[in-house]
Amino acid sequence: MAVKVIIMGAAGRDFHNFNTFFRGNEGYKVVAFTAAQIPDIEGRRYPKKLAGELYPGGIPIVAEDELPELIREHGVEQVVLAYSDLPYDEVMHKVSVVLASQADFRLMGNPKIVLQASVPVVSVCAVRTGSGKSPTTRKICRILRGKGLKVVAVRHPMPYGDLCQQISQRYASYEDLDRYETTIEEREEYEPLIDNGIVVYAGVDYEVILREAEKEADVIVWDGGNNDTPFYHSDLRFVIADPHRPGHESSYYPGEVNVRTADVIVINKVQTADRENILRVKENCKHLNPKATIIEAASPITVDQPELVRGKHALVVEDGPTVTHGGMAFGAGLIAAEDNGAVVCDPRPSAVGSIKETLARFPHLTQVLPAMGYSPEQVRELEETINNATCDVVVAGTPIDLRRVLKVNKPIVRARYEIAEIGRPDLEEILSEWWGRMKERSGSIR
Repeated sequence: MAVKVIIMGAAGRDFHNFNTFFRGNEGYKVVAFTAAQIPDIEGRRYPKKLAGELYPGGIPIVAEDELPELIREHGVEQVVLAYSDLPYDEVMHKVSVVLASQADFRLMGNPKIVLQASVPVVSVCAVRTGSGKSPTTRKICRILRGKGLKVVAVRHPMPYGDLCQQISQRYASYEDLDRYETTIEEREEYEPLIDNGIVVYAGVDYEVILREAEKEADVIVWDGGNNDTPFYHSDLRFVIADPHRPGHESSYYPGEVNVRTADVIVINKVQTADRENILRVKENCKHLNPKATIIEAASPITVDQPELVRGKHALVVEDGPTVTHGGMAFGAGLIAAEDNGAVVCDPRPSAVGSIKETLARFPHLTQVLPAMGYSPEQVRELEETINNATCDVVVAGTPIDLRRVLKVNKPIVRARYEIAEIGRPDLEEILSEWWGRMKERSGSIR
């Protein structure tokens, strides 16, 4: 008889593991996905079009709180954890819930869930959410394009809408962002790459996506999400570590997996971190992966129209995932506001709806407002929260221009940041050496 399984997820790794390992596998029956981390993604179904012939009614997606009841009700034998950015103690609490409900707990890392591309793949992953993957991805793409290569980025999934409409999506323009009705979280990842002339693919079925991306790429750059591991076999693996969170490289799942498998570890944000913490992260990474090349990098921050910030009362808006489940109390926006002499406002008095609930759930957020926008309703609540705030200016540390998605009654000043390596080797040297090896190895790379 088929082994009954529940997959714990957050609309990303869970769907990928199902598509590559469980779909069409008669030895298993997936009775449900559970959902966590992302607001309001439970209550849907993984549709038959994606689930396959073994699931004519699709697969329900339910809240993770229902896990013990589901195990008992369906006689579930295995529970698979398939999402990321979890401290080890939280992983073990989930293990305990599953074992107490008399099921086996499972983590997956087998080769069947890692897809092989027909072109070289560079992956960019991290120890934690908000370490600096996105600016690193952008710079890697620029360097590879500078070598005359056609570069396509494939972004870790964020399918929060109609799953059948999100099987494979290609983003090459702002019109594509509007056409696909992307969330703020999606725009934060896609828009800066589009600004750099990079085509981006994302969606739900990453084998379909891979085969489409291969058609127009000399090199694929895997742009990871949270601290998840790559979905594609990587010929060169970059992993970003954050010295503002020392020790997390060996205490978060699956960030430690990334460190152990990295070719290059970039310790980012060194311009704002304590040297003691930088050295601690470096030593931890050396211990976990002695063969990796370790480099340091800064993320210098610039501000549009700093004259609008100096001496003003500022509401700071930061990248949502970084300051919520990423655990950071600040980002580029707060640093920019303080460096430019602003008086930073508490976002909580003006918050409404789900934004107010988010701030209550993450009590460390007393100086920054997360740019939550997983649904049209939440975008409206974010807009109302900003309009309610008693301040002169909004300093936005998100990677996108919020003015394109929000109508607010205050000026928005953007805090921008890119990655700048310190010392040698730098990204240019590493990528040049790697590409030379790839060409020698194949002799036929187009």
